[in-house]
Amino acid sequence: MASPLFNLCTLRASSWWLSLAMLAPSFFTLHAEDEYENAPIRYSETTPNDAVQRLENLMAAGKVKIDRTDAWTVLRDVMKQFDIPQESQVMVFSKTSKQNDRISPQTPRVVYFGDNAYVGYCLGGSIEVSTIDPKLGPIFYLLDPYEEPARPLRFQRDNSCLSCHGGPFTPEVPGVIVRSVYPGPEGHPIMSQGSTVVDTTTPFSDRWGGWYVTGKHGSVLHRGNVTATEKNDQTISIDFKAGANVTNLAKFFDVTPYPRKQSDIVALMVLEHQTSVQNILTKANHSALRAMHMQTSLQKELGEPVQSEPTGTARRIIDHSAEDVVEALLFKDEAALPEGGIEGDPAFQTAFAKNAPQSSDGRSLKDFQLLHRLFKYRCSYMVYSLTFQHLTAPLKQTVLNRLWTILEGRDTSGHFTYLTSTERGHIRRILAETLPGAPAEWKKALAAK
Repeated sequence: MASPLFNLCTLRASSWWLSLAMLAPSFFTLHAEDEYENAPIRYSETTPNDAVQRLENLMAAGKVKIDRTDAWTVLRDVMKQFDIPQESQVMVFSKTSKQNDRISPQTPRVVYFGDNAYVGYCLGGSIEVSTIDPKLGPIFYLLDPYEEPARPLRFQRDNSCLSCHGGPFTPEVPGVIVRSVYPGPEGHPIMSQGSTVVDTTTPFSDRWGGWYVTGKHGSVLHRGNVTATEKNDQTISIDFKAGANVTNLAKFFDVTPYPRKQSDIVALMVLEHQTSVQNILTKANHSALRAMHMQTSLQKELGEPVQSEPTGTARRIIDHSAEDVVEALLFKDEAALPEGGIEGDPAFQTAFAKNAPQSSDGRSLKDFQLLHRLFKYRCSYMVYSLTFQHLTAPLKQTVLNRLWTILEGRDTSGHFTYLTSTERGHIRRILAETLPGAPAEWKKALAAK
């Protein structure tokens, strides 16, 4: 659900609209993709509060040392600092990254992820890093693992990444994305065929163009593991069957340089879910911050008491943003898995669920289902993410209230009837017992049942 435009009819008085035009003309003249560069976000000029900044401080103080034997040891130690499991590895061979000259079907880029950080590496190249600032969203860096040993490792913030990660493929905010393309023989996307930014709702058959995929998925085909050729009439020739149910990538390229040989199907689906929810959280938070900034600016301009609670247009923007978040968290319109489900690498599933918060009856939002859907309980573990935990107060409270209304079966919209009473009950218990800052009423309601 898209956030509404400011509506003249919803303002308390026409003077508010005129004051806004005089006070903040940038609201009207800036393109949407530029909004995060202005108050109150100021993305590029703000020093991030993220894992990279903390790691650099620790390294400078001599409290953390990175093994610089080679690029793989640097990568391993950086991932450890960011709580990224090596088992999360997936591989992409389409030329859709910063270091396209190093990426090909014979030399794929590896990507790893944790709940709040992502890294990528191309053989012989730089390490690409994205860590989450709770307010700004993803921050993008390059790290040279081949830096002379006498010189310190430096994470160079790289805002050029925003050319793709700041608007065209994200919801007008800095974002992390997984794209599915039709790759040519050398990995170049065949532009005439377009591309898909993958999320939880994307059909299975449209996923993983330009990616390697290991795992079982029955008779339903996907786009992974194969390349395409374009004909003169701009149609393409591609053999999807050749990429189906692959468990060994050695037939596609030399896997020897890579410590791990998998590009796990379950890890890919988790990554797609996580990146799409992260973007929705960032978008909602930015929208709420801007709405409250506009409201307080107007109140000051008009000499009115400054209110911390949203009213009027700000209230409506936050309500719409909260609904976007709730729909994403509750897997609304999730694409079905192939008949018979999917099978992936157990090592990733174990690493992913390690230290997952559990309810008193042993249930977790990171429990997999993998037969009809990805997770057993359709409420995203991204409620534990940095961005969710630091949502601006009016937005977070609205999201929590809406979630609980749905989970208690009091929602009248009809949008969440796919959640059974039993599943809703399990999710309520998990959230009430494990979510940091869960409202006290949730635990009281749980105890009363």
